[in-house]
Amino acid sequence: MIRQSLAALIALGLSATVTLAQTAAPTAAANAARRDTPDEPAANVGSVVERRSERGQAAGERKISDADIATAPVHETERSTRHSVTVGGRTIPYTATAGTLTLRDDDGKPIASMFYVAYTADRAKGEADRPVTFLYNGGPGSASLFVHMGLFGPVHVQTDSPNATHAPPFSIVDNPYSLLDKSDLVFLDAIGAGYSRPLGDTKGSAFWGVDQDIDAFARGIQRYVTVNHRWNSPKFLFGESYGTTRSAGLVYALQERGLQFNGVLILSSVLNYGVRDAGFDHDYIRYLPSYAATAVYHHKAPTPPDLTAYLQQVRDWASGPYQVALAKGSNISEAELDATARQMSAYTGLSVDFLKRANLRVDLARFRKELLRDQRRTIGRYDSRFTGIDADAAGDSAEYDPSDTGIHGAYVAALHEHLEKDLGYTSDLNYWPSGPNINRAWDWKHKAPGANFASQSADTALDLSAAMRENPHLMLYSLNGLYDMATPFFGTEYDIAHMQLDPTLRNNVRFAYYPSGHMVYLNQDALRQLKVDVAKFYDEALARR
Repeated sequence: MIRQSLAALIALGLSATVTLAQTAAPTAAANAARRDTPDEPAANVGSVVERRSERGQAAGERKISDADIATAPVHETERSTRHSVTVGGRTIPYTATAGTLTLRDDDGKPIASMFYVAYTADRAKGEADRPVTFLYNGGPGSASLFVHMGLFGPVHVQTDSPNATHAPPFSIVDNPYSLLDKSDLVFLDAIGAGYSRPLGDTKGSAFWGVDQDIDAFARGIQRYVTVNHRWNSPKFLFGESYGTTRSAGLVYALQERGLQFNGVLILSSVLNYGVRDAGFDHDYIRYLPSYAATAVYHHKAPTPPDLTAYLQQVRDWASGPYQVALAKGSNISEAELDATARQMSAYTGLSVDFLKRANLRVDLARFRKELLRDQRRTIGRYDSRFTGIDADAAGDSAEYDPSDTGIHGAYVAALHEHLEKDLGYTSDLNYWPSGPNINRAWDWKHKAPGANFASQSADTALDLSAAMRENPHLMLYSLNGLYDMATPFFGTEYDIAHMQLDPTLRNNVRFAYYPSGHMVYLNQDALRQLKVDVAKFYDEALARR
């Protein structure tokens, strides 16, 4: 998921041997930083005398040494605890392990500490290896707390979606839709996010780029597989948002290292960033079916008897008459402009006049502001079912994303609660839901397999295509939310259709759609169905061995 907001974070204590500390220093929300000293008095009456205790004076004057600075451990740490969860009516005993993996460069030098949480179900002696799935969010530069605490982990947090979630305490409960009945689960944090950090003199920027990030995750997964003796286990990748961009390149990189995978699952995907460059019309085309679904949801367009058939009709119009009209640019006739605007209005719920003034090109920021302008409401980016209220109802873009702010605090709190109370893991480091400044510093260049040079905008669909050609058993599952405005489903379909897969490989690809947004799991009914679909996919993928 692509996230740039910072949440209220809690500083916690952990030694290199993972002992529990008793102290914690509170931090403030990024948009409301608190002061460390009291306000200056409004006026001084007489002299002011500063009174400090001996202890306070000593603490204030002591120099900070390297030993006082919180750092990630060079030596790998882990803390394991025992639990159980009931999934599909079956109780599954499991071990939860929170710890770090030390990433090393080709010369063996430690360059990063990657934080992970793994859940491994018990198996009988002599039983075949269980599958293992590596899961992560995107950003780029985000930690894995959303897929961890919302999707397939054995514990998840309940929200009030599509309304803003209530204030704490939040409901953190066993997850009856966990994937633990089908696979062991390993949640990984990107370097610079969560508790993952560079080591020594290695800079964070060494990991903040498309290819750099792929390499880091390849090293982390290879390390986990090695120390846990999982080389012969069936293996899957599960990425959300930018995590899908990562997965598409990562599965090829891992194959090159000798780690063959059974399946790749991509939730809310973007594989090709090149088609999103400014100056092209493709973005307007790929968003139109999502606009149409959102207009129906908010009663700005008539409710069709069959939403699936209706959205196919919108797809056909968007890639047909609408695309032709946009291609004509300023050479479009008045008659065609008027006809296109009228049909587009019927699909999107926006006025014909607004669409004509926008030259038929409505970017996401304007759509989120315009659709419910008459109600003084905006809609969400991650999930367009959510609505927000701006101070300025006359603006041209939403002031915040209600589908982000409506859930973020609940997920951050749930992650801390679970790590600290259930798993007994604490750290002196801040847990960063989104690593500071990583997104802005990201290097978007990517060198695809067989390319002579790197492109300026990543297209890892090319890597995924190469991986599927070289491993014809590799299966792909694309999971999509109809109300996802960050990575619209029509764009995902375009990216996959342009992987140029041979007809013999196209049967390896599956698609699923849910009445939810970017984080499909915010809709509990959708999560229930998603789990059924994914379980079936695992059965199919494992049957191909």
